[in-house]
Amino acid sequence: MTGTDRTGSGGSGGPGGAGEPGGRTILLGVRHHGPGSARAVRAALDAVRPGIVLVEGPPEADALIPLAADEDMRPPVALLAHAVDEPGRSAFWPLAEFSPEWVAVRWALEHDVPARFIDLPATHTLAWQAADDHDDHADGQAGGREPGDRPGTAAPDVRGDPLAALAAAAGHDDPERWWEDVIEHRSPGEGDALAPFTALEEAMTALRETGEGEGEGGERGAVDARDLVREAHMRLQVRAARREFAQGVAVVCGAWHVPALRRPATVAADRALVKGLPRTKVEMTWVPWTHRRLSRAGGYGAGIESPGWYAHLFAAADRPVERWLTKVAGLLRDEDRIVSPAHVIEATRLAGTLAVLRGRPLPGLGETTDAVRAVMCDGSDVPLALVHDRLVVGDVLGEVPPGAPAVPLQRDLTRIQRRLRLKPEPAQRELELDLRKETDAGRSRLLHRLRLLGVGWGEPVASRSTGTFRETWRLRWEPELSVRVAEAGVWGTTVLSAATARAETDAVTARDLAGITALAERCLLAELPDALAPVMRILADRAALDTDVGHLAQALPALVRSLRYGDVRGTDTGALAEVAAGLAERVFVGLPAACAALDADAAEEMRGHVDAVHTAVGLLGDALTPGRGDLGSRWRAVLRTLSARDTVPGTVRGRAVRLLLDDDELAREEAARLMGLVLSPGTPPADAAAWIEGFVGGGSGGGLLLLHDDRLLGLVDAWLTGVPADAFTDVLPLLRRTFSAFEPGVRRSLGELVGRGPEARGSVTGAGSGIPGFATGLDTERADAVLPVVRLLLGRDPAPDDNDLVGADT
Repeated sequence: MTGTDRTGSGGSGGPGGAGEPGGRTILLGVRHHGPGSARAVRAALDAVRPGIVLVEGPPEADALIPLAADEDMRPPVALLAHAVDEPGRSAFWPLAEFSPEWVAVRWALEHDVPARFIDLPATHTLAWQAADDHDDHADGQAGGREPGDRPGTAAPDVRGDPLAALAAAAGHDDPERWWEDVIEHRSPGEGDALAPFTALEEAMTALRETGEGEGEGGERGAVDARDLVREAHMRLQVRAARREFAQGVAVVCGAWHVPALRRPATVAADRALVKGLPRTKVEMTWVPWTHRRLSRAGGYGAGIESPGWYAHLFAAADRPVERWLTKVAGLLRDEDRIVSPAHVIEATRLAGTLAVLRGRPLPGLGETTDAVRAVMCDGSDVPLALVHDRLVVGDVLGEVPPGAPAVPLQRDLTRIQRRLRLKPEPAQRELELDLRKETDAGRSRLLHRLRLLGVGWGEPVASRSTGTFRETWRLRWEPELSVRVAEAGVWGTTVLSAATARAETDAVTARDLAGITALAERCLLAELPDALAPVMRILADRAALDTDVGHLAQALPALVRSLRYGDVRGTDTGALAEVAAGLAERVFVGLPAACAALDADAAEEMRGHVDAVHTAVGLLGDALTPGRGDLGSRWRAVLRTLSARDTVPGTVRGRAVRLLLDDDELAREEAARLMGLVLSPGTPPADAAAWIEGFVGGGSGGGLLLLHDDRLLGLVDAWLTGVPADAFTDVLPLLRRTFSAFEPGVRRSLGELVGRGPEARGSVTGAGSGIPGFATGLDTERADAVLPVVRLLLGRDPAPDDNDLVGADT
């Protein structure tokens, strides 16, 4: 073919008409992920029997086409292209079982016909993406596309929705319903197999002629400039295939591009359009995809609202409505709803009647949904939402054969997943792990290592068990995680080596001490001994130089948690214990001075540090700190110092008193004396309110303490009633915040108790009130009455005498 050859229905060098016989180029314009289009493509290929099938897609994936015939390949899947030098820059080309492109590729493989992808190469697509990100950053915008973006697709406000335009021209306000009526519900055996493609091409030609007028500045009206480049490349590939295969060429592409592939254009003009495009080195592979990702219309430019419904339409050769409603009935029965065969029959009749009333050839998703709502869901949208989530969209996850190309890290991850029997699943589920079992411990290591690498397959959640040997994870595999794995491949070829290298680098680049201690904790959870040593060295160096008590207090709890988890996993944590003990001692020395002259916000933050250090010291234990003395007694001395210094904010002093009281290091009489001093008339009301906030606030059970200690409640009550009116509005917000954190039952009981007055409640000195439950002493007769029930609950034999306390020490 010379440079003057032109494409066209009559030229010797270009695509022929959609209905022309073999030896010509057959253009099959489709809707991406349309089951009706997929059936029509199969029928057209059976009728035409071309010598080669050309499909819209990146040519770098030609070598991956044979894998589509592998018995382990199960759609939905996607072609993934990522930049070699920047694996995070990527693009997907998703394919479902009902995608016309997938059907075309499978037809070619089944009939020993060559198949090729003819879209613009991914090497240019990803280079464009990088340029766009650079421009976005230069404009101050958030750069980059989501990994799932369909490359080269024009934005809706540039090219518009051609289906919506066609539907509007036909008098329909719903493009999805119009497409279902015209294409999806059409039987492939109705008339000429190529007729729907001829009609669709004419419609798209009219749309493009309407919208392609020159705008101001010479830009094309409805066609994206990059679409023009893509279409020029596709025309060049079609010409090359025609020269090679005399028996005919079939092109399967988006219907929007068909008029452009037929348009007369010189080879020189097309080559000029694709010349000088930016390039980047890319790698491609197959990755699993999900129906849920197909449903995200904003994800990659060709989303559909109901992938589960479309998959059903494609798979159900006959009686699709009856089969669909049977599926719905089965789902609702599994959710304990009463759905009988009669419901299915009535819903089928109603769907058919609605289709007739609405002038539709067959009941569509709208009619079946309305029928399900009315007949099976009693008019409620609550169970209908479950049907939409589980069936209309669905959680189907595709599978890719082991022989598919992959980065070494992905291969190692797949091997570990199989060994641990931890299969990726699209539906969210919770996984309970017992770290005393080797398999569960291995699963925990894998999930923690992946989190270090930025692969968020699992998210740790609060366990229902209080034991440190239990972990609970919330798992969900998303297709984007394949990109994260490819991106993490720069750190190593195995999960272990990659996580180790990433942890060492993160330790060097960590900004603060708390970040390094958190990293040390994650290294222990992931069992990365080679990374823990350098992380600990950096931690010790940073801790020696950091003089901020707040930073040290933030770092200590993570180290102590690491010691506990390390002990469960049998890890040597001697070095970690030394660093933790050293941090604790530095906190003890610097905390009293750091608490002086703080404003309200800083005081509240310091109170949190005091709580965290108190918990950490309690967990640290003397056994883990040989040679360092009793850390617990030294910490209690610090709390006594904080509770007695007037320069320490009231919220910190009150918290120190409360912690000492909870540990039985302070008598209740002494706590009442300190509260009485704080609530004396000489103390400013705002300071007194802050002290109360520190003493009973923070969700630490302070409400119960007031409820069962008349003296403390009486002090608070007497102080509050004596606050001057001009100061009351200042302390009210703080008190409201304090008491609103109590449990509703505690607040109600406190209100009832205060409402009885001091005479009924008992004086601060402890005088009896005569009210049951608030006597001055223990009612032993009433207490003994519960002993038979306690023995029964504990499985003990009843004592000879229920009033005898012997044997009740359980």
